[in-house]
Amino acid sequence: MGFTTGLLGGFTLTTTLIYLSITLHTRNRIQQAALLHQQSFVLNNLVEPAPASPEPTAREVPAGLWETAKDKWNSELERGVKRIWSTDWDGARDQVEEGVSSVWRRTFAAAREKADEVTK
Repeated sequence: MGFTTGLLGGFTLTTTLIYLSITLHTRNRIQQAALLHQQSFVLNNLVEPAPASPEPTAREVPAGLWETAKDKWNSELERGVKRIWSTDWDGARDQVEEGVSSVWRRTFAAAREKADEVTK
């Protein structure tokens, strides 16, 4: 091995070892800084807890024409079903019976009046 080759080989080996040492040292320092930051954050939260973050808001997407039509149809159907379920069917039957009986009485009262007029 010649003088130049030995010098360059030694220089390359020394430079590589220095570079790797500095890189390892830098990465260790970065890792230690991250750990210290994390521990500081945990300790600060023990002493003074951070305020709770607000609940995320729901994302609203505007509905298209088809979805709007379906929503209107469903609301109409729901309103109709609620009206049927909330109807007092006994009261409705009583009203119909009263209406039919009043029409029946008026009809026969008019017929009796006509019959009384004819017989006089």
